[in-house]
Amino acid sequence: MVDNFHIISALVEDRPGVLFRVTSLIRRRNFNIDTITVGSTEREGISRITLTMRGDENIVEQLVKQLSKIPDIIKISELKPSESVYREMAIIKVLAQDAERRSDVLNYVSIFRGKIIDASKDSLTIEIVGNPNKINAFIEIMKSFGIIEMAKTGIVALQRGLRGKIEG
Repeated sequence: MVDNFHIISALVEDRPGVLFRVTSLIRRRNFNIDTITVGSTEREGISRITLTMRGDENIVEQLVKQLSKIPDIIKISELKPSESVYREMAIIKVLAQDAERRSDVLNYVSIFRGKIIDASKDSLTIEIVGNPNKINAFIEIMKSFGIIEMAKTGIVALQRGLRGKIEG
């Protein structure tokens, strides 16, 4: 990933309206984020929002300060990509109408350690998980076969080691 790539992780209270407040702040302050994902954590009642964005340190610092003003946010931190584990997932449906094409797609799926999650006589649906560079490289290859449909998640990330653990 490039130097201006940032991952921001926020632990939030799992209540209605929290995501709306976060996204409204981002919109009002005109921050440009690349991805946003939300999911439960190991603690009941607490969710994790993971944002990714590109920009200089001042913009990231400004976003973190603004987000920390939201009462439902318990903890917010920037995760350094080099000190974090992060993944993205994509589900991609590609044309595979003949045996040769199907075989080629299956070879690429194997190389990229993906999985076939559905098959029909004319298409294959693939699940691939990895860092964004891996996902994007796989998508570029699949374009030559004809992508019918695709859905990508945003990035999910955790700090390596014990740092980032929820206290209490």
